Amino acid sequence: MNLRIFGDPILFQLGPIPITETMVTSAVVTVILLAVAILMRSLVRSWPQHWLSVLAFLVVESFDNLVEEIVGRRHALVATFAGSMFLFIAFCNIAGQLPGVHPATGNLATTSALAAVVFLSVPIAGIQSNGLWGYIKHYFRPNPLLMPLHVISELSRTLALAVRLFGNIMSGHLLVGLLVALAGFLVPTPIMALDLLIGLLQAYIFSILSTVYIGAAISAGEE
Repeated sequence: MNLRIFGDPILFQLGPIPITETMVTSAVVTVILLAVAILMRSLVRSWPQHWLSVLAFLVVESFDNLVEEIVGRRHALVATFAGSMFLFIAFCNIAGQLPGVHPATGNLATTSALAAVVFLSVPIAGIQSNGLWGYIKHYFRPNPLLMPLHVISELSRTLALAVRLFGNIMSGHLLVGLLVALAGFLVPTPIMALDLLIGLLQAYIFSILSTVYIGAAISAGEE
């Protein structure tokens, strides 16, 4: 029997845990990112003038500046979070360009998990910056009657994060796959390049929105 989870085929069982194609792709991307990060750290320490070291510095500096613009000050943990989100989503989308590889972000389970991480990170960042009561009381501003609307807003934007990323990546991947099936590999090349560009753009948008939500929680006690 061909079992599926969220439309994703189960490849094998690891004890009671079903392992799907998306889980394998996500794990491979994660391992590659960790390996690259370790190698880049070693390179930066040993040869700081190397062009790859300069590139790594520019990437880190760009996310530090992004967080500073949104939050109002530099915040290493938020920059690390935003950068990790961007790199993971971007590499998943790039992997989806390989023949026979379905992008992990083209599965609603993956995008929902990423959105859930953002959803949980928002109150953690808010409580860490403002204390438990300092964060909770912003739900009752400017009027306590609006508290349910604040909660609904946070839930709806989490759903929007998941659905937006899933819809854009899945539709682009399906379009490229259809064109390849109909016209071969050469004709859809411009569409594949556009799909790759859209994938990188969606990764950037996801990381920016995540930073905006976390930044709003951090500054909640300053209102």
